[in-house]
Amino acid sequence: MKNFLTGAALAAALFATPALAQPTDILNVSYDIGRELYEAVNTAFIPKYKADAGVDLTVNQSHAGSSAQARAILEGLQADLVTFNQVTDVAKLASEGFVSADWQSEFPNNASPYYSLPAFLVRAGNPKEIKDWGDLARDDVKVIFPNPKTSGNGRYTYLAARAWANEAFAGDEAKVEEYLTKLFNNVPVFETGGRGATTAFTERQQGDVLITFEAEVQGIRKQLGADKYDAVVPSVSLLAEFPVAVVDKVADARGSQAIAKAYIEFLYSPEGQEILAANFNRVHDAGVVAAHASDFPEVRLVTVEEVFGGWEKVTKEHFADGGLLDKVFLNQ
Repeated sequence: MKNFLTGAALAAALFATPALAQPTDILNVSYDIGRELYEAVNTAFIPKYKADAGVDLTVNQSHAGSSAQARAILEGLQADLVTFNQVTDVAKLASEGFVSADWQSEFPNNASPYYSLPAFLVRAGNPKEIKDWGDLARDDVKVIFPNPKTSGNGRYTYLAARAWANEAFAGDEAKVEEYLTKLFNNVPVFETGGRGATTAFTERQQGDVLITFEAEVQGIRKQLGADKYDAVVPSVSLLAEFPVAVVDKVADARGSQAIAKAYIEFLYSPEGQEILAANFNRVHDAGVVAAHASDFPEVRLVTVEEVFGGWEKVTKEHFADGGLLDKVFLNQ
């Protein structure tokens, strides 16, 4: 794991390559529902960077479905760093030479400074009495979540539902597929990203339940009113990591390596972890975890590695053309 850059070391690194002019801006390409979170991060990071490096920095943001963002970078979007919600999207960039092959060892916790899980947002009083994954396949329930083909958020929802079904039906694939088909049939429209799904549920009043990351669930309740919506954490959910990486191909060309690394390292600092937790993300810093213990209910989390054999296997078996996800869509 590479050492963090601080103070004088950061300033020295910034000017270690005089032949390449140092930029005064960077682009963070991020997932769809991370807008407010990274606005808060930028508000704290920019003055800290000014104090450490003496540079007035502009941090630009781009937000869309994580998988769509990865494709955009491959097609020319000049991202200095990525803050995604799915490992496979960073792995795709690594496979094409945009990100270091050992990117997960460059920062702590497999380059995931925070994590979350798919959870449910229901209308006040939970009129449909939705408590767990099984309720989402009922005939009287309409479900909103983004398309797993375009959204990391949607893929986590699909995998979490499948993980629950694997347990509920003792691995009977026919019953698992029947459940997933009912669930997908209960989705009136698949939005391309998580924020579109949130808009469909909160503004267009579609559906009885929104499935999205726990951070988004609690953020909606804070913004729109806890008296209007209830949060439901299911009995079991899937660990959703939020991987980060420097886009070396762009950062090397722009001379922004040190800046991009400083930005990511800020996410791991106590101040950065506090901002993440205050925005309802689960973090790793022990002091911040203790301070926010009451904000995060206990939940049994399973992992992609435990249930599905890892992201590489998931990509081939579930998300490749003709894979198990396509089979569920075809059964609709």
